[in-house]
Amino acid sequence: MSNTETTKTNPGNFFEDFRLGQTIQHATPRTVTVGDVAVYQGIFGSRFAVQSSDVFARKIGYAHAPLDDLLVFHVVFGKTVPDVSLNAVANLGYADCRFLKPVYPGATLSAVSEVIGLRENANRKTGIVYVRSRGFDETSDCVLDYVRWVMVRKRYENAPAPGEKVADLTKAVDPSQLGRACPKIDAAAYDNMLAGSPYRFSDYKVGEKIDHVAGITVEDAEHMIATRLYQNTARIHFDHFNESKGRFGKRLIYGGYAISLARALSFNGLANAFHVAAINGGRHVAPLFAGLTVFAWSEVLATADIPGRNDVGALRVRTIATKDRPCADFPFKRGEEYDAAVILDLDYWVLMPK
Repeated sequence: MSNTETTKTNPGNFFEDFRLGQTIQHATPRTVTVGDVAVYQGIFGSRFAVQSSDVFARKIGYAHAPLDDLLVFHVVFGKTVPDVSLNAVANLGYADCRFLKPVYPGATLSAVSEVIGLRENANRKTGIVYVRSRGFDETSDCVLDYVRWVMVRKRYENAPAPGEKVADLTKAVDPSQLGRACPKIDAAAYDNMLAGSPYRFSDYKVGEKIDHVAGITVEDAEHMIATRLYQNTARIHFDHFNESKGRFGKRLIYGGYAISLARALSFNGLANAFHVAAINGGRHVAPLFAGLTVFAWSEVLATADIPGRNDVGALRVRTIATKDRPCADFPFKRGEEYDAAVILDLDYWVLMPK
Protein backbone atom coordinates (compact mmCIF):
# COMPACT_ATOMS: atom_id res chain seq x y z
CA MET A 1 0.00 0.00 0.00
CA SER A 2 1.37 3.42 -0.93
CA ASN A 3 1.56 6.26 1.56
CA THR A 4 -1.44 7.92 -0.09
CA GLU A 5 -3.78 4.91 0.01
CA THR A 6 -6.39 4.62 2.75
CA THR A 7 -8.95 2.08 3.90
CA LYS A 8 -11.32 4.55 5.49
CA THR A 9 -14.16 4.05 3.02
CA ASN A 10 -17.00 1.71 3.94
CA PRO A 11 -17.65 -1.10 1.41
CA GLY A 12 -20.88 -2.10 3.16
CA ASN A 13 -21.70 -5.48 4.65
CA PHE A 14 -21.65 -8.63 2.56
CA PHE A 15 -23.67 -11.72 3.47
CA GLU A 16 -20.88 -13.36 5.46
CA ASP A 17 -20.47 -10.21 7.59
CA PHE A 18 -23.89 -10.58 9.27
CA ARG A 19 -24.55 -12.51 12.50
CA LEU A 20 -27.81 -13.74 14.00
CA GLY A 21 -28.86 -11.44 16.84
CA GLN A 22 -26.58 -8.67 15.63
CA THR A 23 -27.84 -5.14 16.44
CA ILE A 24 -26.93 -2.30 14.09
CA GLN A 25 -27.28 1.40 14.99
CA HIS A 26 -27.61 3.23 11.70
CA ALA A 27 -26.31 6.66 10.73
CA THR A 28 -27.52 9.45 10.04
CA PRO A 29 -30.36 11.01 12.08
CA ARG A 30 -32.66 12.90 9.71
CA THR A 31 -34.86 15.88 10.50
CA VAL A 32 -37.78 15.69 8.07
CA THR A 33 -39.06 19.12 7.04
CA VAL A 34 -41.89 20.61 5.01
CA GLY A 35 -39.33 20.89 2.21
CA ASP A 36 -39.03 17.11 2.17
CA VAL A 37 -42.82 16.87 2.13
CA ALA A 38 -42.95 19.19 -0.91
CA VAL A 39 -40.37 17.13 -2.81
CA TYR A 40 -42.22 13.90 -2.01
CA GLN A 41 -45.50 15.49 -3.11
CA GLY A 42 -43.92 16.76 -6.32
CA ILE A 43 -42.65 13.32 -7.26
CA PHE A 44 -45.66 11.15 -6.37
CA GLY A 45 -48.59 13.58 -6.36
CA SER A 46 -50.40 11.95 -3.44
CA ARG A 47 -53.70 13.76 -2.68
CA PHE A 48 -54.91 12.38 0.66
CA ALA A 49 -56.48 15.31 2.48
CA VAL A 50 -55.12 14.62 5.98
CA GLN A 51 -51.52 14.78 4.75
CA SER A 52 -52.21 17.67 2.36
CA SER A 53 -53.95 20.22 4.61
CA ASP A 54 -53.10 21.48 8.08
CA VAL A 55 -56.62 22.89 8.33
CA PHE A 56 -58.28 19.58 7.39
CA ALA A 57 -56.00 17.59 9.73
CA ARG A 58 -56.58 19.91 12.72
CA LYS A 59 -60.34 19.88 12.16
CA ILE A 60 -60.51 16.11 12.67
CA GLY A 61 -58.06 15.88 15.58
CA TYR A 62 -54.43 15.94 14.41
CA ALA A 63 -52.00 18.59 15.69
CA HIS A 64 -51.52 19.48 12.01
CA ALA A 65 -50.92 17.58 8.79
CA PRO A 66 -48.74 14.54 9.54
CA LEU A 67 -46.02 13.24 7.26
CA ASP A 68 -47.18 10.78 4.64
CA ASP A 69 -46.87 7.33 6.23
CA LEU A 70 -44.77 6.03 3.35
CA LEU A 71 -42.40 9.01 3.55
CA VAL A 72 -41.75 7.97 7.16
CA PHE A 73 -41.23 4.38 6.02
CA HIS A 74 -38.80 5.35 3.25
CA VAL A 75 -36.72 7.67 5.46
CA VAL A 76 -36.33 4.95 8.11
CA PHE A 77 -35.65 2.37 5.41
CA GLY A 78 -33.01 4.65 3.87
CA LYS A 79 -31.12 4.78 7.17
CA THR A 80 -30.72 0.98 7.05
CA VAL A 81 -29.40 0.70 3.50
CA PRO A 82 -25.67 1.44 4.04
CA ASP A 83 -25.44 -1.32 6.66
CA VAL A 84 -27.99 -3.86 5.39
CA SER A 85 -28.40 -3.58 1.66
CA LEU A 86 -25.58 -1.56 0.12
CA ASN A 87 -24.47 -4.79 -1.58
CA ALA A 88 -27.97 -6.07 -2.24
CA VAL A 89 -29.04 -7.80 -5.40
CA ALA A 90 -32.68 -7.12 -4.58
CA ASN A 91 -34.97 -6.18 -1.72
CA LEU A 92 -37.40 -9.08 -1.55
CA GLY A 93 -40.23 -8.34 0.85
CA TYR A 94 -41.75 -6.90 4.02
CA ALA A 95 -43.82 -8.17 6.95
CA ASP A 96 -45.22 -7.09 10.32
CA CYS A 97 -44.84 -3.38 9.56
CA ARG A 98 -46.63 -1.20 12.11
CA PHE A 99 -46.90 2.58 12.27
CA LEU A 100 -46.84 3.44 15.98
CA LYS A 101 -46.96 7.21 16.39
CA PRO A 102 -47.97 10.23 14.28
CA VAL A 103 -44.92 11.92 12.77
CA TYR A 104 -45.00 15.61 11.93
CA PRO A 105 -42.62 17.88 9.98
CA GLY A 106 -39.70 18.79 12.21
CA ALA A 107 -39.34 15.30 13.69
CA THR A 108 -35.87 13.74 13.65
CA LEU A 109 -35.83 10.07 12.67
CA SER A 110 -33.16 7.46 13.36
CA ALA A 111 -33.08 3.69 12.95
CA VAL A 112 -31.82 0.48 14.56
CA SER A 113 -31.91 -3.01 13.04
CA GLU A 114 -31.58 -6.52 14.43
CA VAL A 115 -30.57 -9.49 12.26
CA ILE A 116 -33.28 -12.12 12.83
CA GLY A 117 -32.59 -14.58 10.01
CA LEU A 118 -29.91 -15.72 7.56
CA ARG A 119 -30.02 -18.18 4.69
CA GLU A 120 -27.33 -18.83 2.09
CA ASN A 121 -28.57 -19.39 -1.45
CA ALA A 122 -27.70 -22.56 -3.33
CA ASN A 123 -25.41 -20.69 -5.73
CA ARG A 124 -23.23 -19.67 -2.74
CA LYS A 125 -22.84 -16.24 -4.34
CA THR A 126 -25.64 -14.59 -2.34
CA GLY A 127 -27.70 -15.03 0.80
CA ILE A 128 -30.94 -13.80 2.32
CA VAL A 129 -30.70 -11.48 5.33
CA TYR A 130 -33.79 -10.92 7.50
CA VAL A 131 -33.80 -7.80 9.70
CA ARG A 132 -36.26 -6.16 12.06
CA SER A 133 -35.80 -2.42 11.76
CA ARG A 134 -37.23 0.22 14.06
CA GLY A 135 -37.50 3.94 13.49
CA PHE A 136 -37.36 6.35 16.42
CA ASP A 137 -38.13 10.02 16.76
CA GLU A 138 -36.17 12.62 18.74
CA THR A 139 -37.96 11.63 21.96
CA SER A 140 -36.78 8.01 21.54
CA ASP A 141 -40.34 6.85 20.85
CA CYS A 142 -40.63 4.07 18.29
CA VAL A 143 -42.66 5.38 15.34
CA LEU A 144 -42.22 2.43 12.97
CA ASP A 145 -41.40 -1.27 13.38
CA TYR A 146 -41.05 -3.66 10.44
CA VAL A 147 -39.32 -6.75 9.07
CA ARG A 148 -37.74 -7.00 5.66
CA TRP A 149 -35.60 -9.52 3.86
CA VAL A 150 -33.02 -8.80 1.23
CA MET A 151 -30.74 -10.78 -1.05
CA VAL A 152 -27.13 -9.72 -0.41
CA ARG A 153 -23.98 -10.58 -2.33
CA LYS A 154 -21.17 -12.53 -0.71
CA ARG A 155 -17.72 -11.01 -0.73
CA TYR A 156 -16.12 -14.41 -1.27
CA GLU A 157 -18.02 -17.34 -2.75
CA ASN A 158 -16.19 -19.90 -0.60
CA ALA A 159 -16.77 -18.00 2.66
CA PRO A 160 -18.78 -20.08 5.17
CA ALA A 161 -22.39 -19.05 5.78
CA PRO A 162 -22.71 -16.95 8.97
CA GLY A 163 -25.79 -18.86 10.11
CA GLU A 164 -28.92 -20.64 8.96
CA LYS A 165 -32.30 -19.50 10.25
CA VAL A 166 -35.39 -18.46 8.34
CA ALA A 167 -37.19 -15.79 10.35
CA ASP A 168 -40.68 -16.53 11.65
CA LEU A 169 -43.02 -13.99 10.10
CA THR A 170 -46.61 -13.13 11.01
CA LYS A 171 -49.10 -13.43 8.16
CA ALA A 172 -50.99 -10.30 9.15
CA VAL A 173 -50.97 -7.60 11.80
CA ASP A 174 -53.87 -8.11 14.20
CA PRO A 175 -56.49 -5.31 14.10
CA SER A 176 -56.02 -4.81 17.86
CA GLN A 177 -52.54 -3.45 17.07
CA LEU A 178 -53.79 -0.86 14.58
CA GLY A 179 -54.36 2.84 15.06
CA ARG A 180 -51.59 3.89 17.43
CA ALA A 181 -50.33 6.41 14.87
CA CYS A 182 -53.82 7.87 14.39
CA PRO A 183 -55.29 10.14 17.07
CA LYS A 184 -58.96 9.87 17.95
CA ILE A 185 -60.64 11.69 15.09
CA ASP A 186 -63.88 13.62 14.83
CA ALA A 187 -65.57 11.60 12.09
CA ALA A 188 -68.45 14.09 11.90
CA ALA A 189 -65.97 16.86 11.09
CA TYR A 190 -64.36 14.78 8.33
CA ASP A 191 -65.54 16.49 5.13
CA ASN A 192 -66.12 13.91 2.39
CA MET A 193 -66.33 16.53 -0.34
CA LEU A 194 -62.98 18.09 0.57
CA ALA A 195 -61.44 14.62 0.99
CA GLY A 196 -62.53 13.69 -2.53
CA SER A 197 -64.91 10.75 -2.01
CA PRO A 198 -68.31 10.04 -0.44
CA TYR A 199 -67.31 6.46 0.44
CA ARG A 200 -66.45 5.62 4.04
CA PHE A 201 -65.65 2.43 5.93
CA SER A 202 -69.12 0.85 5.72
CA ASP A 203 -69.28 1.38 1.94
CA TYR A 204 -66.54 -1.18 1.23
CA LYS A 205 -67.17 -4.92 1.11
CA VAL A 206 -64.84 -7.90 1.25
CA GLY A 207 -64.01 -9.07 -2.27
CA GLU A 208 -64.59 -5.67 -3.84
CA LYS A 209 -62.06 -4.81 -6.55
CA ILE A 210 -61.13 -1.29 -7.59
CA ASP A 211 -59.29 -0.29 -10.75
CA HIS A 212 -57.40 2.90 -9.94
CA VAL A 213 -57.51 3.75 -13.67
CA ALA A 214 -54.60 6.14 -14.20
CA GLY A 215 -50.99 5.31 -14.99
CA ILE A 216 -47.75 7.11 -14.12
CA THR A 217 -44.62 6.79 -16.25
CA VAL A 218 -41.39 6.53 -14.30
CA GLU A 219 -38.53 8.87 -15.19
CA ASP A 220 -34.88 8.28 -14.27
CA ALA A 221 -34.44 11.74 -12.77
CA GLU A 222 -37.52 11.44 -10.58
CA HIS A 223 -36.74 8.03 -9.13
CA MET A 224 -33.17 9.08 -8.36
CA ILE A 225 -34.33 12.29 -6.64
CA ALA A 226 -36.83 10.30 -4.57
CA THR A 227 -34.24 7.72 -3.54
CA ARG A 228 -31.74 10.43 -2.59
CA LEU A 229 -34.50 12.17 -0.62
CA TYR A 230 -34.46 9.13 1.70
CA GLN A 231 -30.63 9.05 1.79
CA ASN A 232 -30.85 5.55 0.33
CA THR A 233 -27.37 4.80 -1.02
CA ALA A 234 -27.90 1.42 -2.73
CA ARG A 235 -25.58 1.46 -5.74
CA ILE A 236 -27.97 -0.39 -8.02
CA HIS A 237 -30.29 2.64 -8.14
CA PHE A 238 -27.69 5.23 -9.13
CA ASP A 239 -24.59 3.86 -10.84
CA HIS A 240 -25.35 3.48 -14.55
CA PHE A 241 -21.65 3.01 -15.35
CA ASN A 242 -21.53 -0.28 -13.44
CA GLU A 243 -25.17 -1.35 -13.71
CA SER A 244 -25.04 -1.09 -17.51
CA LYS A 245 -22.68 -4.07 -17.29
CA GLY A 246 -24.87 -5.95 -14.79
CA ARG A 247 -27.68 -8.46 -15.26
CA PHE A 248 -30.31 -5.81 -16.02
CA GLY A 249 -28.11 -3.57 -18.15
CA LYS A 250 -29.51 -0.49 -16.41
CA ARG A 251 -30.30 1.04 -13.01
CA LEU A 252 -32.97 -0.70 -10.96
CA ILE A 253 -35.64 1.52 -9.43
CA TYR A 254 -35.96 1.34 -5.63
CA GLY A 255 -38.88 -0.93 -4.79
CA GLY A 256 -40.34 1.63 -2.41
CA TYR A 257 -40.82 3.94 -5.38
CA ALA A 258 -43.38 1.50 -6.80
CA ILE A 259 -45.11 1.31 -3.41
CA SER A 260 -45.50 5.10 -3.24
CA LEU A 261 -46.73 5.28 -6.84
CA ALA A 262 -49.33 2.59 -6.17
CA ARG A 263 -50.44 4.35 -2.98
CA ALA A 264 -50.79 7.67 -4.83
CA LEU A 265 -52.78 6.01 -7.62
CA SER A 266 -55.07 4.34 -5.07
CA PHE A 267 -56.55 7.73 -4.15
CA ASN A 268 -58.96 7.21 -7.04
CA GLY A 269 -61.21 4.70 -5.31
CA LEU A 270 -59.76 4.85 -1.79
CA ALA A 271 -59.58 8.60 -1.16
CA ASN A 272 -60.78 8.30 2.43
CA ALA A 273 -58.18 5.65 3.32
CA PHE A 274 -56.22 8.47 4.93
CA HIS A 275 -53.77 6.42 7.01
CA VAL A 276 -51.65 3.34 6.31
CA ALA A 277 -51.74 1.66 9.71
CA ALA A 278 -49.73 -1.48 8.91
CA ILE A 279 -48.17 -3.50 6.10
CA ASN A 280 -48.91 -7.19 6.48
CA GLY A 281 -46.67 -8.33 3.68
CA GLY A 282 -45.19 -7.11 0.47
CA ARG A 283 -43.39 -8.65 -2.46
CA HIS A 284 -41.48 -7.00 -5.28
CA VAL A 285 -42.56 -9.48 -7.93
CA ALA A 286 -40.50 -8.04 -10.79
CA PRO A 287 -38.07 -5.15 -11.30
CA LEU A 288 -39.15 -1.70 -12.43
CA PHE A 289 -37.15 0.50 -14.79
CA ALA A 290 -37.37 4.06 -16.09
CA GLY A 291 -39.65 4.50 -19.09
CA LEU A 292 -42.26 2.01 -17.85
CA THR A 293 -45.75 3.12 -16.83
CA VAL A 294 -47.17 1.94 -13.49
CA PHE A 295 -50.87 1.11 -13.07
CA ALA A 296 -52.60 -0.30 -9.99
CA TRP A 297 -55.74 -1.98 -8.71
CA SER A 298 -56.85 -3.02 -5.22
CA GLU A 299 -58.99 -5.68 -3.58
CA VAL A 300 -60.60 -5.46 -0.14
CA LEU A 301 -59.45 -8.58 1.71
CA ALA A 302 -61.09 -7.89 5.08
CA THR A 303 -62.79 -5.24 7.18
CA ALA A 304 -62.26 -4.85 10.91
CA ASP A 305 -63.33 -2.76 13.85
CA ILE A 306 -60.52 -1.51 16.07
CA PRO A 307 -61.11 -2.35 19.74
CA GLY A 308 -62.07 0.72 21.74
CA ARG A 309 -62.61 2.96 18.71
CA ASN A 310 -65.78 4.00 16.95
CA ASP A 311 -64.27 6.82 14.87
CA VAL A 312 -62.42 4.72 12.29
CA GLY A 313 -62.49 1.23 10.87
CA ALA A 314 -59.76 -0.76 9.14
CA LEU A 315 -59.73 -2.16 5.61
CA ARG A 316 -57.25 -4.87 4.74
CA VAL A 317 -56.32 -4.11 1.15
CA ARG A 318 -54.22 -5.90 -1.43
CA THR A 319 -52.84 -3.50 -4.02
CA ILE A 320 -51.31 -4.88 -7.20
CA ALA A 321 -49.09 -2.66 -9.33
CA THR A 322 -48.24 -3.45 -12.94
CA LYS A 323 -45.86 -2.16 -15.60
CA ASP A 324 -47.22 -1.05 -18.99
CA ARG A 325 -50.49 -2.86 -18.26
CA PRO A 326 -53.76 -1.08 -17.41
CA CYS A 327 -55.73 -2.90 -14.72
CA ALA A 328 -59.35 -2.85 -15.88
CA ASP A 329 -59.32 -6.69 -15.88
CA PHE A 330 -57.44 -6.89 -12.54
CA PRO A 331 -54.28 -8.77 -13.60
CA PHE A 332 -52.83 -10.88 -10.79
CA LYS A 333 -51.90 -14.54 -11.16
CA ARG A 334 -52.24 -17.25 -13.75
CA GLY A 335 -52.34 -20.38 -11.67
CA GLU A 336 -49.45 -20.09 -9.21
CA GLU A 337 -47.50 -17.63 -11.34
CA TYR A 338 -47.93 -13.87 -11.35
CA ASP A 339 -49.03 -12.19 -14.55
CA ALA A 340 -45.91 -11.03 -16.40
CA ALA A 341 -46.89 -7.38 -15.94
CA VAL A 342 -47.15 -7.50 -12.12
CA ILE A 343 -44.33 -5.73 -10.27
CA LEU A 344 -45.75 -5.35 -6.74
CA ASP A 345 -48.07 -7.31 -4.45
CA LEU A 346 -48.76 -5.32 -1.27
CA ASP A 347 -51.05 -6.44 1.58
CA TYR A 348 -51.76 -3.66 4.11
CA TRP A 349 -54.27 -2.14 6.53
CA VAL A 350 -55.67 1.35 6.00
CA LEU A 351 -57.93 3.37 8.29
CA MET A 352 -61.13 5.05 7.14
CA PRO A 353 -63.62 7.27 8.97
CA LYS A 354 -66.84 5.58 10.02
